[in-house]
Amino acid sequence: MKKLLVILVCFTVLLGTVILASEAGKLLIWTDEVRKPTIENLGKQFTKLYGVPVTVQEMSFGDIRDKLGVAGPAGKGPDLIIGAHDWLGQLVVSGLLEPLEFMQEMKGKFVKTAVDAFTYGGKIYGLPFATEAIGLIYNKDLVPTPPKTFKELEAIAKKLTHPEKKEYGFITQASQPDPYHSFPFFTAYGGYIFGKNPDGTLNPCDIGLDTKGAVKGAYLLLSLIKKGLVPEGIDYQTMTSLFNAGKIGMILTGPWAVGGAVKSGINVGVAKIPTVDGNTPRPFVGVQGFMMSNFSKNKALAAFFLKDYVATKDTMLALYKADPRAPAFKPALTAVAQDPIVKGFAENIAVGIPMPSIPQMSAVWTAWANAISLFCTQKEAPEKALSDAVISIKKTIKCH
Repeated sequence: MKKLLVILVCFTVLLGTVILASEAGKLLIWTDEVRKPTIENLGKQFTKLYGVPVTVQEMSFGDIRDKLGVAGPAGKGPDLIIGAHDWLGQLVVSGLLEPLEFMQEMKGKFVKTAVDAFTYGGKIYGLPFATEAIGLIYNKDLVPTPPKTFKELEAIAKKLTHPEKKEYGFITQASQPDPYHSFPFFTAYGGYIFGKNPDGTLNPCDIGLDTKGAVKGAYLLLSLIKKGLVPEGIDYQTMTSLFNAGKIGMILTGPWAVGGAVKSGINVGVAKIPTVDGNTPRPFVGVQGFMMSNFSKNKALAAFFLKDYVATKDTMLALYKADPRAPAFKPALTAVAQDPIVKGFAENIAVGIPMPSIPQMSAVWTAWANAISLFCTQKEAPEKALSDAVISIKKTIKCH
């Protein structure tokens, strides 16, 4: 009895809130506060149509993954969660997710990058609804026509940059150091995070951060600092504050920065990241979607909800209105494609690379960031900094 009490206390502490349990004949969905009102409204409509009760429980977005790991095996938790594709590594390896077999038949209705993002070991584990990637966000009053090449970007940057006035033509927080925002520089000449096995899965011991292409991309980033076009170590808040004040012509970041700029009265445009010597830089793509708990008592019902109700133009547009990110469902994306902001980000998403979702990705960030810091502050050459980072990553992953 005492042992059971200890388990219950630990369970309560871990979860923090009262966790509802999946019940046969009902649907329980976990989502964050941003999407909760929309999901609740969708649930009411589904209940009205099919007579199936739908309960939506709010969870902090950052807690959903870990709480499922505790609640699911304990017989509690949801039928469906809404989360990010890069959770797959932890969730699938832990046996927490059910593959969505029906997605094999209808994957053609979704943006390919989004489906690829939710594919793990050849199986699709999520129904994607929103995609995001960084792009070139620009002030149309300062930059009427966005650059198509990096040489054009540099020419505009030189013309608009006056550091003494805190005015810049182009700013990136990549050198902060920020691996996420630096990724297009690394991919511009063929750099990569993980290579692929013959079956298409990622090979965690094939790390491409010190390849010739990656090093060349590092020098491209470093050149912006050396030329005085990008201040070393500038952070997101400083960058967006200056952009919103009309002091920066172009910034390299994602849709989360658009709202604040628009509210500040900036005439915002979004364009594809300029080509580099004819090569297309490829940003990370983040995808959000619905995933099914392996412990759900309503797997067939949950699949029906996703396939016949969520995967519709109306539902996808409702999700888009709640949080305007480029839809992953093609009919919904077409419906909002006239929005130049959506179109601009969609162009970057189309050429992007899904953020690696394998567990070994967690070993990459710190070593990569340290390398960026070292070469951007010119304490080490990019070759050495990146080579040491890869050695450190392989040691952590235990590659032999």
